[in-house]
Amino acid sequence: MENINELIIPAARKGEIAVIKELIRRNVDLNYRDEKGYTPLIIACYNNQIEAAKLLLEAGAEINAADKGGNTALMGVSFKGYLEIAKLLIDKGAALNLQHGNGGTALMFAAMFGRNDVLKLLIESGANLDLKDIRGQMAIDFAAMQGNEKGIDLLQAATNQLSLAKAP
Repeated sequence: MENINELIIPAARKGEIAVIKELIRRNVDLNYRDEKGYTPLIIACYNNQIEAAKLLLEAGAEINAADKGGNTALMGVSFKGYLEIAKLLIDKGAALNLQHGNGGTALMFAAMFGRNDVLKLLIESGANLDLKDIRGQMAIDFAAMQGNEKGIDLLQAATNQLSLAKAP
């Protein structure tokens, strides 16, 4: 018989709420990891399955779990541009400034891939604008490299506001 924990990953990927509820009832490991280190929450979020993500979070899934590359659910939705799930994760307490293996953050991913709605949400939620990856690049650098003019404007405006707030 298949390990019950192995069933949660495909159910999360497909958003199979009834299956997820039954697995939770049977005490499945909500933080079970597949061969890439993906947890059910990461998989649900990467696949834009908001109802599955809500259910997993309510049942106690680790919100800041990272895959083998150090990527969290928030990083994944920032890369993909899933604003509604990004809001959910932030509202539930996802750490905004975690860095993956190369130092990338959710803010950097949103800036790099032109996910400007998510970028704006992260900025408004207090993401650190000054974090650098292992090459010394910040979110605004990623926006510039990709020609994301709106992202540059958002990041520059936020940087200016912070500078004004810090001024004596």
